[in-house]
Amino acid sequence: MGFGAITQYVDVAQIVLYMFWAFFAGLIIYLIRENKREGYPLETANGTVEGWPPAPRPKTYLLSDGSTVQAPNGKGIARNYSAEPANRFNGAPLEPVGDPLLAGVGPGAWAERMDHVEQTFEGAAKIVPLRTLADYAVAELDRDPRGLAVIGTDGETGGTVVDLWVDTSEATVRHLEVAVQLADGATRSVLLPINFCRITRRGVRVGALYAAQFAGVPGTRDPQQITMLEEEKIMAYWGAGLLFADDDRAEPLF
Repeated sequence: MGFGAITQYVDVAQIVLYMFWAFFAGLIIYLIRENKREGYPLETANGTVEGWPPAPRPKTYLLSDGSTVQAPNGKGIARNYSAEPANRFNGAPLEPVGDPLLAGVGPGAWAERMDHVEQTFEGAAKIVPLRTLADYAVAELDRDPRGLAVIGTDGETGGTVVDLWVDTSEATVRHLEVAVQLADGATRSVLLPINFCRITRRGVRVGALYAAQFAGVPGTRDPQQITMLEEEKIMAYWGAGLLFADDDRAEPLF
């Protein structure tokens, strides 16, 4: 027998290989179980599905603000969406009922993030209007969109940019604050995510929504702050417009 051989057919290298296979299989199972800490068991019309391997035991996490969160918590996800299955089998696509921009399905779905303001490491609100930041300004080489008209996909003006909302951790603009004229003559401010618009010399172009639909953008409780859940719902409204702004967008091209 050669060096390292235990028997005529088994040697140390072979045992190490088998141990690696066993370790790698265990690692995969562990990662799949950890992946089930949120969103499981899956909720279907016929009950819940957990699959294999089962979800891990609950673990308590300490958050930066001192509060704790347990996952999995067995409570499921309370979603208030307005839709119904297109067919009677599990996994059938959901079709919006009522206003599709607020239905909470398809491109208009949102994650149930915590309904409190995201903070910086220093404990301050992370995303705030530029008007509240004395040390921030628009770079001289960039186009300042304040005062520009916001033009919808129909070519009509839906509002005017009045401010910028800045992510102070990344030093970048996250949203444009747009003043929208309502049907009764009043004005309300809505947030337009920067990735849904194109800033030009003649105005801010938006392809997701028609100008008349700007007024329906979900708002924020605080005019100077935005919670993580509020931001999700605002993004979802603009995202829903990519498919549901009009009936033709939900139909095939040919």
